[in-house]
Amino acid sequence: MLSPTLPDNADVAIRVRGLRNAFGDQVIHEHLDLDVRAGEIIGIVGGSGTGKSVLMRSIIGLQPPSAGDIRIFGQDVAGLDAAGARDLRRRWGVLFQEGALFSSLTVAENIEVPMREFLHLDERLMMELAGYKVAMVGLPPEAAPKFPSELSGGMKKRAGLARALALDPRLLFLDEPTAGLDPISAAAFDDLIRALKETLGLTVFLITHDLDTLHAICDRVAVIADRKVLAVGTIAELLTFDHPWVKSYFHGPRGRAALALEPMLPA
Repeated sequence: MLSPTLPDNADVAIRVRGLRNAFGDQVIHEHLDLDVRAGEIIGIVGGSGTGKSVLMRSIIGLQPPSAGDIRIFGQDVAGLDAAGARDLRRRWGVLFQEGALFSSLTVAENIEVPMREFLHLDERLMMELAGYKVAMVGLPPEAAPKFPSELSGGMKKRAGLARALALDPRLLFLDEPTAGLDPISAAAFDDLIRALKETLGLTVFLITHDLDTLHAICDRVAVIADRKVLAVGTIAELLTFDHPWVKSYFHGPRGRAALALEPMLPA
């Protein structure tokens, strides 16, 4: 219980062993292990500076670790050649903080960016697929020709999610997807993520500090502290874990408020 690793015969989408990340003399991760089950939504939490985003960037290859092993769908990320790495990248989508949309491109053109990189499609088909992704994330059709500057914060998040889903990935990375949203918009975004996960069979790696999100949609939660993943489990399991940060996070005023609302959340 609460172990960051799963049995060798478990259906694992992401397997991390012995990860080390450092910036000069500052060590962010040391001997970090983590397994993510295929088909689950796993929430990644930790205090400021614990390297939640660094962990995600290491997994997707944007921040090469100084040591350790990362396997995605059983493939050793470091051992892949250029063609293999490119093929693997097609199997995941990423929603960065604030959406990270290209400001000079429309929503539809942003969604088409991964298609242009990885696929060979004619313009009309790409436009049709972009329109489908716009609808998939709950945006109105008239959002497609708009530029990011013309969108609200919540619409930008959804547009960024549509781009992350452009290639029909099996694995979805979300970095603080509800940050900056009002409670109603954040809850609606949570509902969208859960519905997409169930409909598309996604595995979701979700970095968040939002306790409502953890309670609403996460199957398990991984806690990063002391340079490693301390524990992984359900919120009920983590409530029993004896560590100062975990206790202050889950048993603090916001944690108690989120726990009190849990029976009211959609099943």
